[in-house]
Amino acid sequence: MKQTSDTESRKLLSRLQAVMAEAAAGQERLDRITHLIADSMGAEVCSVYLLRDAETLELCATQGLAPEAVHVTRLRLGEGLVGKVARKAQPVNTANAPSEKGFRYMPETGEERFSSFLGVPIQRLGESMGVLVVQSKDEREYSEDEVYALEVVAMVLAEMTELGAFVGEGAALSARHTSPVMFPGATAQEGASMGHVWLHEPRVVVTNPVAEDPAAERIRLNEAVSKLRTDIDQMLTRTAKGNKEQAEVLEAYRMFARSRGWMRRMEEDIERGLSAEAAVEKEQSSARARMETVPDAYLRERLHDLDDLSNRLLCLLTGQGHDTGAELPMDPVLVARNIGPAELLDYGRRLKGVVLEQGSVGSHAAIVARALAIPLVIHAKGITTEALNGDAILVDGDQGVVHLRPEETVASAFRDKMAMQAEAQERYASIRDKPATGLCGTTVSLQMNAGLMTDLPSLPSSGAEGVGLFRTELQFLTRSRVPRRGELAQLYSRVMDAASGKRVIFRTLDIGSDKVLPYMKREDEPNPALGWRAIRVGLDKPGVMRMQLQALIRAANGRPLSVMFPFIAQFDEFTQARDHLMREMDREAALGRVLPENLEIGAMLETPSLAFAPRQFFEMADFISIGGNDLKQFFFAADRENERVRRRYDTLNVSFLTFLEQIVHRCAESGTPLSFCGEDAGRPVEAMCFAAMGLHSLSMRPASIGPVKSLLRRVNLHEARDVITEARGSGAQSVRGAVMDWLKRQMYGASGRLRRRWRRRGGPHSPSAHSAPARHG
Repeated sequence: MKQTSDTESRKLLSRLQAVMAEAAAGQERLDRITHLIADSMGAEVCSVYLLRDAETLELCATQGLAPEAVHVTRLRLGEGLVGKVARKAQPVNTANAPSEKGFRYMPETGEERFSSFLGVPIQRLGESMGVLVVQSKDEREYSEDEVYALEVVAMVLAEMTELGAFVGEGAALSARHTSPVMFPGATAQEGASMGHVWLHEPRVVVTNPVAEDPAAERIRLNEAVSKLRTDIDQMLTRTAKGNKEQAEVLEAYRMFARSRGWMRRMEEDIERGLSAEAAVEKEQSSARARMETVPDAYLRERLHDLDDLSNRLLCLLTGQGHDTGAELPMDPVLVARNIGPAELLDYGRRLKGVVLEQGSVGSHAAIVARALAIPLVIHAKGITTEALNGDAILVDGDQGVVHLRPEETVASAFRDKMAMQAEAQERYASIRDKPATGLCGTTVSLQMNAGLMTDLPSLPSSGAEGVGLFRTELQFLTRSRVPRRGELAQLYSRVMDAASGKRVIFRTLDIGSDKVLPYMKREDEPNPALGWRAIRVGLDKPGVMRMQLQALIRAANGRPLSVMFPFIAQFDEFTQARDHLMREMDREAALGRVLPENLEIGAMLETPSLAFAPRQFFEMADFISIGGNDLKQFFFAADRENERVRRRYDTLNVSFLTFLEQIVHRCAESGTPLSFCGEDAGRPVEAMCFAAMGLHSLSMRPASIGPVKSLLRRVNLHEARDVITEARGSGAQSVRGAVMDWLKRQMYGASGRLRRRWRRRGGPHSPSAHSAPARHG
């Protein structure tokens, strides 16, 4: 093979550009390109393999291999040397391909005559599209210049593939962004919605990947980089005395923007014939490919910074930015790699759903999505590179699945599902003002979780009896500075006003772990969920907690006030927090301010250790709320952000129910009101089991109150308790199977053995039915 200089590389790209400009069908254009590359590089073989689906490569064009193998030869990702290139997104360069580990001989191609092999990935922004291969009979490795030149050509092919230059017959040559795609992800907020895509960061499309004047392109690149550096310096000046974390990110941006290596690589690409935009995107694609393989979280974060910097530079070069002129659809579903809480709040309730490539179950975005009651699916890998503004999209937050451009059969089934949910909501509305009283006469108090003023209109419409958890951290998370005491007092007062006399439990600031304030320095902790968070931060840095407690007292202005401290792990943490609140009460009284008519001080039980606290803790606490999300992950030692383990352990596991029963007994002994707060409280079957175990107060998202109340009103909690007890005694790991079988019999009207036995004990209308201990109700 001939050595390829920068001039020869530009000649090759110019010839490619000429072929692209010719009127031809997709297959014919690909055939011409393989001939052109083989001729220009002195290779005996040039082949293009494209993905026909997410896991299969197909030979789409070749010069030198058997023509009959085109659209016949297929390889799985990772299969053979070609599959290895696609899987790892890295070149394979070998002098003796048949002796290389993983080599796969495809007899229909006639490639046994060729020894040397060079394959490079055809990829765009980290997304694999295929593989470009050259081969020769000579046994030799290709030089670094030759590898680099072929990578530049592959990058141009990727851009042309994206622009639809090779559209033809068959799956491998089908037009991009037109076929139905299903993205498996993870549920961060339940619900179902259908609408049209709105990209948070519009796609930047490079329409001119090849340039004939390298000098002019270098000038364009240098001018854009200069403007980028100036913008970053100005942003740093504005944030120097404010958001420390944002300043650290901008410092990383400034470091990369002044990186000589970064500039050198892009300038080298321009010398080989790429336009400034294509050179930036080639570097961005390389960074994204590295991001997928780097195990170190810090390095991944820095590569993410470089990726974002490349986006900004592309916007400057192309003139394409956030203001594309496109109009927000009537039914927008937001699609993004990630998003902050303030940005999500800016969209507000206009959104029908949110789909993120990143994110986490406990992220700020997830908290806001729950507050806005919109479905959220996270970890939908690759959707930002596949989706286009205006594409039809279905978001199944219940299953954690997204359907992009769905087929009519899928869309029809989804519409049926949403219609059934709408009918169910109408049924729930009919029982909105009725109590959640079971057939046995036991009443369960159902309350809602909230965190924003926009949540409060749901209080009367949902049928909630009060707010069992008001997350106060959202007012801190959505700002670039610490809120002032007066601002918080006004907000908390408006919350109480909107509650119209119903009880609101304010949980003090729960930050740390996955909730880091924008203006708070992030602590480098190996396991933040078990680190410096919530009450630990409040007690170590009491200034913010004192200010918040003062705001709550002033907001009450003579009304009852309920305050709950989060993440209490031992008795003295509660006593210290309680002492802080009482001192603030004394200070406010000394200032002549009106004190709350009644003050309740409670704790959130999220760590197993607190269940074993001294009796004095249970006597001192005015109420206790089980924080089910954290308690469950600590009980099972299973990180709820880890998809591999978070669904492994059932909430209705016998061990976990036995532990909850112990907490119920301890609170019953001291007469301490107890509630359960968390995602599981809003799941009807779990809620019924909790109520049967003695948890008669549950707090959940507003949309869950109807389904939970509907089930509770149709079952006998005494009988459910008997089913649970029998299942626990059978040695079963979980009671779910037994409970579901029993529920099916109840829903279909079958009496069953347990119902007959329960009636023999007195039935729902006999005195004995109502004389059982409260924990059995």
